[in-house]
Amino acid sequence: MNEMTGPNALTQAPGGTGPHAGYMPGFGNDFETEALPGALPQGRNSPQKCAYGLYGEQLSGTAFTDVRPERTWCYRIRPSVKHSHRYVPVDLPYWKSAPNVVPGVTSLGQYRWDPLPHGDGLTWLTGMHTMTTAGDVNTQVGMATHVYLVTDSMIDAYFYSADSEMLVVPQDGRLRFCTELGVIDVEPQEIAILPRGLVYRVEVLEGPCRGFVCENYGAKFDLPARGPIGANCMANPRDFKAPVAAFEDREVPSTVTIKWCGQFHVTDIGQSPLDVVAWHGNYAPYKYDLRTYCPVGAILFDHPDPSIFTVLTAPSAHPGTANIDFVLFRDRWMVAEDTFRPPWYHKNIMSELMGNIFGQYDAKPQGFVPGGVSLHNMMLPHGPDKTAFEGASNADLGPEKLADTMSFMFETRFPQHLTEFAGKEAPLQDDYIDCWTSLEKKFDGTPGRK
Repeated sequence: MNEMTGPNALTQAPGGTGPHAGYMPGFGNDFETEALPGALPQGRNSPQKCAYGLYGEQLSGTAFTDVRPERTWCYRIRPSVKHSHRYVPVDLPYWKSAPNVVPGVTSLGQYRWDPLPHGDGLTWLTGMHTMTTAGDVNTQVGMATHVYLVTDSMIDAYFYSADSEMLVVPQDGRLRFCTELGVIDVEPQEIAILPRGLVYRVEVLEGPCRGFVCENYGAKFDLPARGPIGANCMANPRDFKAPVAAFEDREVPSTVTIKWCGQFHVTDIGQSPLDVVAWHGNYAPYKYDLRTYCPVGAILFDHPDPSIFTVLTAPSAHPGTANIDFVLFRDRWMVAEDTFRPPWYHKNIMSELMGNIFGQYDAKPQGFVPGGVSLHNMMLPHGPDKTAFEGASNADLGPEKLADTMSFMFETRFPQHLTEFAGKEAPLQDDYIDCWTSLEKKFDGTPGRK
């Protein structure tokens, strides 16, 4: 048993050693962890009386009858009905949900934004700025993409989303997610996955903080089927880390804000809701270090589809077509011969929102800066600018290390609609569409000419 430091210290179970202390490895595992010895029942889920006077409660992330139900049994100081009271609507004006089609804002186009500037006095809730939405939160299909700006920790304030699983991609600063099931710290080049229905508080470890969020309305993120790639490389299950149990037993006036069907409501309670002393199950938050992602690629010729860089995928009802793919473009070796190595020009049934974590993206060497966002909506052409095209067309094709770079893509089968903030307030690069203007006609009809 460990006691964390800070104004809202949690009592935490031991777990792991070295840099992984406080975490348990494995994606989709059935974990068990307790912050007090003997708090976790053995051989049964719901004993007549739980140890320490705890309450047994199940958190279900899927239907009971799913092929592999995802659920976690929690043993807590109070049942969660004690963390829920009368609800009052609250307005978070920059956090939007689908459908969100705004008159006067055109989503048809190729767009790019500079990084959102850091603000002041912003928490995880007030600093969430929605850029695009897709699908419908009420029918639980689609997604939303956000940029978060956080300067202040949540004090005696908690949150959960009944609408969505949230994939968090830090770009600047360090955050701590104090959740019902334990504590997750994240920094740039790491991600966190927060399940639907999980209560948590967000603290600033090192700020100001900025990053990206993919809000997944649909089926949970999973590891992609690897097919002929086989059992190794890409994102390996052992590199995902779930937190060990940690709890607060604090009697203090607190608030819980809930996102439900795109609306926000707040309730007042008299204690911290982070009171799960022990738990077991396979429905849990995770963190993942993107530096452990092992990319695969062509070792002779041609440029494979970007799907080979998929870290996580959330399936849709259409087999093979994702509700969301989370795709990572990190440093890697380029060795293909007689090949145009950057991403080729294309139109795609998927809508692609990209974010730059750090460095320079190879298809857009100018203008796409760390913290920036771009959107290429479904069936709209895009690809390298002239500088990238000319450089790749005339390069000496020896082995080349693409280094000091990390960008990602939130890709969905649904069209992404700009919010009013993205279309009218965010720092849009009005000249981005002109990056292809200088591409020249090279065709002259000469046989054999390249």
